[in-house]
Amino acid sequence: MVLLRPLVLLLALLVSDLYCLSWFIDVSESQGPGATLKSFSFNCSSYIATLELLHVQPPTTFFNPPSLTRWQGTYVGKMTLSSSARLDALTVNHYELQLRFTCGNHVTEGRLSVDVQRDPNRDQCAGRFASPAGEIIQVQETVTPGTPLYTLLLPGQGAQMNITSAQDPPYFPGPFSIDGQGQLWAPSQGLKGQAQKVFQLQILMTFGQGRSCRGMLTVKVLPVPSSQVSFPQQAQNITIPENLVPGSKVAQVHAQGFDVRYEIVSPVPCRLFSIGRVDGVVRTTAPLELEQDPDAAVTRLRVKAFERLRPWDSAELDFRVDVQSVNRWPPRCLPALLVTQIPETTLVGTVVNTFTCTDPDSPGSTLDYQLLFHSPASASSLCLRDRVLEVNDTLDCDVPGACLQHTASILVLDSGQPLMATEVPVLVIVTPVNEFSPTCVSRTFRVREDARPHTLLGSVVGTDLDYPHDSIEYSTSGGSAPFAVDRLNGEVHLLGPLDYELQKSYRLTVLLTDHSQDQDPTCHRSGSCTITIEVEDVNDHAPECEPPFQELTVYAHLGRSLEVTTVSCRVAQEPQRLAFSYRIVGGNSQSRFSVQGAVLVHNDLMLGSPWPKQPHTYELLIRVADAGPSAPHLSTTATVIVHIVPWRASTGATSTHRTTVPSRMTPLLVTDTEVFWQPEPWFVVVLTVTGALLLLGLGWFLSWLLRRLTQVLQTSSKPTQALLLNSIQGTKGSIQGFVEAPRMETPQAPSSVTSLHHFDGRAQDSREFPFFQTILHLGPLSLQTSSQYLCLPPDIHYLLFP
Repeated sequence: MVLLRPLVLLLALLVSDLYCLSWFIDVSESQGPGATLKSFSFNCSSYIATLELLHVQPPTTFFNPPSLTRWQGTYVGKMTLSSSARLDALTVNHYELQLRFTCGNHVTEGRLSVDVQRDPNRDQCAGRFASPAGEIIQVQETVTPGTPLYTLLLPGQGAQMNITSAQDPPYFPGPFSIDGQGQLWAPSQGLKGQAQKVFQLQILMTFGQGRSCRGMLTVKVLPVPSSQVSFPQQAQNITIPENLVPGSKVAQVHAQGFDVRYEIVSPVPCRLFSIGRVDGVVRTTAPLELEQDPDAAVTRLRVKAFERLRPWDSAELDFRVDVQSVNRWPPRCLPALLVTQIPETTLVGTVVNTFTCTDPDSPGSTLDYQLLFHSPASASSLCLRDRVLEVNDTLDCDVPGACLQHTASILVLDSGQPLMATEVPVLVIVTPVNEFSPTCVSRTFRVREDARPHTLLGSVVGTDLDYPHDSIEYSTSGGSAPFAVDRLNGEVHLLGPLDYELQKSYRLTVLLTDHSQDQDPTCHRSGSCTITIEVEDVNDHAPECEPPFQELTVYAHLGRSLEVTTVSCRVAQEPQRLAFSYRIVGGNSQSRFSVQGAVLVHNDLMLGSPWPKQPHTYELLIRVADAGPSAPHLSTTATVIVHIVPWRASTGATSTHRTTVPSRMTPLLVTDTEVFWQPEPWFVVVLTVTGALLLLGLGWFLSWLLRRLTQVLQTSSKPTQALLLNSIQGTKGSIQGFVEAPRMETPQAPSSVTSLHHFDGRAQDSREFPFFQTILHLGPLSLQTSSQYLCLPPDIHYLLFP
């Protein structure tokens, strides 16, 4: 039994949780503020529970929000009256309270019905009648005399009512009266002519056992309207969205008349709309969901306006209320994002993509498509026709900045309200296509045959209409010509030596290959052109004379010129070269010979020169050099030996005896080539710096060597015994000048003294060797030995060491 008790309690809580959210209670109108109306329990052990008061019908502030407390996993709720609660069964005798209980994800709603019961012991005046302002009623002046105007609610049985305020004429046309049923009666004289007057009546209610209450009743007399009820506006159609909540204002009608009231006379009953009886505002009374209630799309209303006191004076107005579906969802498109690429050769009118869009709110509705460009902002290369994106213009990537990424958006608009749109991003990439082959212009370059390797001859300029225009690589095809073309810039360089005599011109085929001009990196186009390289002749061969050596015997006449010989020279490698210059560079003593062109002439016309009486031989050196425009001018030297024999009377005739070198003998050919060396600038700088550093090092070394020598001399000149030779005796007189005598060894000198001839640089004391003496003399010096004298000049300081 102990174990079954918690289970029974849990079952009871579950039952209360399921069925206790619908209650009916009776409350006495005598209950005051703070009174507890109902207590109830809920089971929610795993979550934090909440209890809410959603709304009260009819609306009032008499009820506090429910309180909720927890005790051992069970929540206890309590409903109480607020501080403003004034329950009155005669005014409102029933209230509906909507409650909501939440436990985690479980939500339960319930209703609490409160019936207000009259309290027989609580008889008092109620309503606006008992308020300080009192109850106000309006009546027209044409009211029938003695007719009931108003009925007061009696607080209890057996109540008596009397009008205690004065009703004296002439203000009052007659007295108002009230009976035991609470009905107020018009004066028997009527109210004709009392328009715009206000009559205030103090009424005393008395109950049994001496209880009573007082109230105020105000009667306003209204004039008779001068016109009938009418609607100034005509029939109209009103369109409202379907998402209006109940109680939303739809329209407001206004009728002309006095104290007009309004009501809907068709359809009856009207489940979707209601109209304010006094203000004429038409409001919704239920949700307008067209999917659930398609008949709510169109409602025809007939509104009647009438005077409150004259209901027969009325007018009617017909109008239609159209409920429009609300646009909740934007269009949905496939594809939702477009990223594509097209080649630049795509034709105009080519379809890029077709979009399929639908409106979830209205599947069959028409959609509006708009193309908006972002980059570039005003592009005309693409266009949108209905749902199809097409190429609108020629796509050209061969102009800088033309091959772009077209960024755009397709805006899809529906026709609902509110207007909703979907934006489809579009990215179209235009890819380049290699359409054109590179080209170049044939050119001719000239180069000297003595040009050094790597000499720049010129450049091959290639052009390509595809962008980028300079993406060209250069190469040569075939052949073994000593030329190379730079792969990137097309410069033509010399690779090896040239020889004008072997080949005077070259034809080189240059291949041009483009790259990086197509989406496919392996797609290339090529072209070619031919360049001609002409080798300019440079004089690189010296002339050769035939024969290189001549020996002639000439019999000369006095006072006459004589042609001796003709020097014949040529360039074997260049037989077309015939212009040479001739000049005698050696052996032309007394200038008796001259060269006229290639002819050697002997001249005997010189005055003052003695005529040779004997034969004379001249060995002439004739330099033969190039005389044409080619540079450098190379030369060779021809040797001509001329034996001049003077003419005498015995000589029969002048003759020339020519002796040449036999062809079988190879003469000695001397070629004088002037060569100069022109170093590079950097070598001159390095050589200058190195020479300066070498001179500085040599100066430092000499300075160091002099210092060391000075130290050695100072060390060796320590005090020694000086020899002073004052005079020299002998049979001979004084000897002027310098007489150099060989140094003789003293027989008596030991071997140690003799070894002094080989000085080792060390200082020695003279006292150790007494056989020699050192003499310091400031005048003429004579050195005396055992057999000879050595005389030295004066004014010179001598330091002699033994």
